[in-house]
Amino acid sequence: MNNDGKTVKEMATFKRKRPLSAARLRSKGAWAAVYILMTLVVCFTMLPLVYLVSTAFKPLSELFVFPPQFFVRNPTLKNFSDLLLSMSSSAVPFSRYVFNSALVTAATVVGTIFVSTLGAYGMVKHNPPGSKLWFQIILAALMISPYVTQIPRYLIINSVGLINSYWALIIPSIATAYNFFLVKQFVEQIPNTLIEAARIDGCGEMRIYGQIIMPLLTPAWSTLMVFSFVNSWNDYFSPLIYLNDQALKTLPLALNTISGGSATIGRAGAVAAATLLMTLPTVILFMISQKRVMQTMVHSGIKG
Repeated sequence: MNNDGKTVKEMATFKRKRPLSAARLRSKGAWAAVYILMTLVVCFTMLPLVYLVSTAFKPLSELFVFPPQFFVRNPTLKNFSDLLLSMSSSAVPFSRYVFNSALVTAATVVGTIFVSTLGAYGMVKHNPPGSKLWFQIILAALMISPYVTQIPRYLIINSVGLINSYWALIIPSIATAYNFFLVKQFVEQIPNTLIEAARIDGCGEMRIYGQIIMPLLTPAWSTLMVFSFVNSWNDYFSPLIYLNDQALKTLPLALNTISGGSATIGRAGAVAAATLLMTLPTVILFMISQKRVMQTMVHSGIKG
């Protein structure tokens, strides 16, 4: 009880009933405006994906109407049956394209995570001779467009005999300068005392890497997994250049096969269905890894 005879409970009740100040009202109004604006931006960025899903279920009569219809009115599954019919007449079944893309993408993702995390751990925590120079070279590689290196890359792949093989798509995509740089920023924030304590307990370097470093780098390699998956799954240029055998080609080339020819208009529904099937894995993977990817973008490292 205070000098005025009011108890603490009465004062707390009075504070709760006190009207909001003008500054607090303005602050709440500003945050409400920000949320509304962000909601509108999210809805706007979702429009291409919504249109993709809608188009995949449109009958042929709605695909070429003018003015174009954004939403499907009479949904149908005929586009997906047309897709299977189009690919059944091809020398290579559609499932083979799916297998090729899945194999190349999975190998690329695993290789990228292993090379980037192990290389960053070795450079930061072991500090080999010339590590600073090599890191400067990696930073310089970030400024070089990948299209500039296509001819030297082709000459190297051809000289080692990897043309017309899965390795021509996998090996050049494993070591990426940006991926290494991203993981290095995380590894730098792992305490050295944690690694030294593991060594004192008798852990070898690979055990430290597998049981200590990799769990701490989960946000980083989850982000690499998403980026590497999207780049490899949607890659059209590399299979077109390095693969001659039709049985080795990937889904982006399959889409080009479906949409080509004299019956392009008749295959428009099949192309829309194939595009949806090709986009779904990337969307699903991002939704699963969204929390860790956002954690990487916000913190850009591990809090010590």
